[in-house]
Amino acid sequence: MNVLAIDTSNQVLGVAVSKDGEVRAEYTANIKRNHSVGLMPAIDHVMQETETTPDQLDRIVVAKGPGSYTGVRIGLATAKTMAWTLNIPIMAISSLELLAHNVRQQNVLISPFFDARRGLVYTGLYESNYDRIHVKKEDQNILMEQWLDELQSYKKPVLFLSQDIKQHQGIIKDKLAKSAIFPPEIDHLPRPGQLALLGAQRNEDKLHELTPNYIRLVEAEAKWLKEQEQNG
Repeated sequence: MNVLAIDTSNQVLGVAVSKDGEVRAEYTANIKRNHSVGLMPAIDHVMQETETTPDQLDRIVVAKGPGSYTGVRIGLATAKTMAWTLNIPIMAISSLELLAHNVRQQNVLISPFFDARRGLVYTGLYESNYDRIHVKKEDQNILMEQWLDELQSYKKPVLFLSQDIKQHQGIIKDKLAKSAIFPPEIDHLPRPGQLALLGAQRNEDKLHELTPNYIRLVEAEAKWLKEQEQNG
């Protein structure tokens, strides 16, 4: 199976091609810029490097969020357009779950997160057991301080993963002390190659029902709905 993976859900832009369960090419750029500029050249690059033509693709897999509203839309729109044009299946995976798969330790709790501003984070709780990542708490938008209070109740070490780790590391250490585990810096970046491998193993999504996983409303949408309620 030839798989093209796309991740523009956060600051990192990632594209990869896997063939028959083996990652053949992987491109990652951790730069603050508009992904709409870099995505197509990155796709073209990995396709050329692997000598893969669009008609040889069997599946598209995409990170569906949470994360940057603009980034999630760019990746999902591109993936859906390609899947529709090529008439091939599409599969979407949580951006937080993808990050959790960077963990190789066994029997450990994993808290991947992305900063959501104003003290909030997008996060979920995962557990690594028997070479598999299991969801313990669904992805959510929550105050980091509240989330850390919840994690304390597990009374187990928690491994934290995030491109925004430095921004929140202080409060994590204050709350969880020695129970907080911080892996090497390289592990805080999602791997598009891993996304390709995961997507090859999952059941396909229905193309026209596939939507971004924003978790919360865009601020402008939330403000508009509140105004409508007040005027009603």
